[in-house]
Amino acid sequence: MGNGYKNILIIKPSAMGDIVHALPVLGALRAAVPGARITWLVRREFAPLLECFDGLDEILLFDRKLLGHWYYRPAAFKALFGFMQTLRRHDYDLVLDLQGLFRTALFGYMTRCPRRVGMADSRELAGLFYTQKVSRPEYSVHVLDYYHALLKGVGIDSLPATETFFKVSNEAVASVKQKLEQAGISRKYLVLAPSSAHPSKCWPAERFAKLVEYLNRQFDLAVVVIGASKDRPVIDAIKAHCNIPLVDLVGKTTIVELIALLQGARGVVSNDTGPGHIAAAMHIPTVLIFGHTNPMRVGPYQRPECVAAIEPDQRPPFIESPDPSHRIEHVPFELVLDKITMQLKNGCNESN
Repeated sequence: MGNGYKNILIIKPSAMGDIVHALPVLGALRAAVPGARITWLVRREFAPLLECFDGLDEILLFDRKLLGHWYYRPAAFKALFGFMQTLRRHDYDLVLDLQGLFRTALFGYMTRCPRRVGMADSRELAGLFYTQKVSRPEYSVHVLDYYHALLKGVGIDSLPATETFFKVSNEAVASVKQKLEQAGISRKYLVLAPSSAHPSKCWPAERFAKLVEYLNRQFDLAVVVIGASKDRPVIDAIKAHCNIPLVDLVGKTTIVELIALLQGARGVVSNDTGPGHIAAAMHIPTVLIFGHTNPMRVGPYQRPECVAAIEPDQRPPFIESPDPSHRIEHVPFELVLDKITMQLKNGCNESN
């Protein structure tokens, strides 16, 4: 199995949650061709996520901010030319484009690899650059099942267990412990990821506040809020509605520290964002709240207890639902509460 591949490139530059969904592909490749050299092309800011996962031989960095200006900045053009030369020098015998965009398919083409594989429904005419296109399976719309079909198309007929094990440095663990101690946390905690790059993916702030008040009272959980510095308005809105203190680590953790923080959490409640997908992949008690985005396609794989959404299993197979009733503000408080309470009461992750 594996057709004797010796040098494989995975192209999945972003985003954090999408990279998490693609990690089982790496595990399957490593199991099928243990002697192969496997490289992952990723945006620079997400490289630390891959560094916490076993199985890679090389991480190839794509600096989007720099290379995106190649047409008017000489330094960017020089960097792009060097990036193209790097792609060609590796002499890959299999390229898997898991992103399915014009740019990523073009990167695959630049390698001159004789076998460049992508999805048949890729966007932006990306399919023009593939030597092999794989159709979405009829039995499922989930992206992980699509990846399974793609692997079968190149002679690899298995995916490993979907629980993901991240390794973090002792320094990151110690740093998180110090941050929590400085905030006065000496008991179990819940992590809240209430922001998103897209406002339409944000559950109302007052419901997050009401939720954590209940969980704090019912389970004696401290509440740690995470996000990027730009998410400050969302966090401040939650604080304004909340009657309990929140430990604010917004903009204060690296990706590796974020993983360490999530590993120690009693539970996680999140919008459809990267931290929530990391937590679900590690099988921490987690609820992700979905609006228009189809959770049957990009939600936690075969874990309906982790999904809070309107009609999650009755939607058309598209990535985004056009139905106004599926907007995230329509997801009721009681649904999210029931989902996380059920998992916490089942005693998951009690050792933390």
